Amino acid sequence: MVAAVFHTPLDPSATGATVDAKSKPAAVAANDPAPPVAAVPPKAPYDWRGLLLKIASPLIGIAVLVAIWGAFTKEGGSFPTPGATFVEAVKVFSDPFYRNGPNDQGIGWNILFSLYRVAIGFGLAAAVGIPLGFVIGRFAFFRDMASPLISLLKPVSPLAWLPIGLLVFKAANPAAIWTIFICSIWPMIINTAVGVQRVPVDYLNVARVLNLSEWKVITRILLPAVLPYMLTGVRLSIGTAWLVIVAAEMLTGGVGIGFWVWDEWNNLNVKHILIAILVIGVVGLALEAALIAIARRFSYDDAAA
Repeated sequence: MVAAVFHTPLDPSATGATVDAKSKPAAVAANDPAPPVAAVPPKAPYDWRGLLLKIASPLIGIAVLVAIWGAFTKEGGSFPTPGATFVEAVKVFSDPFYRNGPNDQGIGWNILFSLYRVAIGFGLAAAVGIPLGFVIGRFAFFRDMASPLISLLKPVSPLAWLPIGLLVFKAANPAAIWTIFICSIWPMIINTAVGVQRVPVDYLNVARVLNLSEWKVITRILLPAVLPYMLTGVRLSIGTAWLVIVAAEMLTGGVGIGFWVWDEWNNLNVKHILIAILVIGVVGLALEAALIAIARRFSYDDAAA
């Protein structure tokens, strides 16, 4: 007679095997401890006070300026009051893109034409100035050669370049673009060159050990390190370009915010001049803010934070 052999099931943990929770009996699974749940940190309350201060501070500054303006003009005179200027601004911006002839167009067209000239002159300055900055910062020979020229030409007034443009191009529009180009190129050259010079020597030594080509040195080592300096030069240049175009258009004529200011002065329309000053400031502020945001995006400090 053969004896029956009964085998008891082995505990999987004793053999080192792992068992999925789904394969366990319900009674066993119910007794297992629940996996620990990561504690969720409490959400910090939104800083409404800081937001209110950011909004209130500029509004208070504008209110103080308008109050001073109103106090000086309440007795009347040739200078318009804030209220009269606001009423005129509503009329101007109610139809900013009208056209009644080549010299009578809405303020919207004048702003767009000025931005068009700034874009061309500034774009040309960036296309020439940034590569020149890399070359000047990279090679001592070109740095020594360019240093006196930049020191000599950079302080020249923007309007001093305008007659040169009129002489060469024989037309007002390219002369204005030339003036923007020559005046906005210097910050980009200088800041880019300074950035190249401040690249750690160890980076360049590694490039020599790896026998990298000059193109790879520029694109893989210099460009990432110089980018914050380069964007600072671009930001300074766009401010210079916007300043220069207003002065250049006053002398060259045509459509543009600078010409619009001068034309309104000839018509003794001080309200429109004040509106134009406000528009010039707002557009310049918008350009500056956009480039500051781009510069912060590529800042090493912000990336590390």
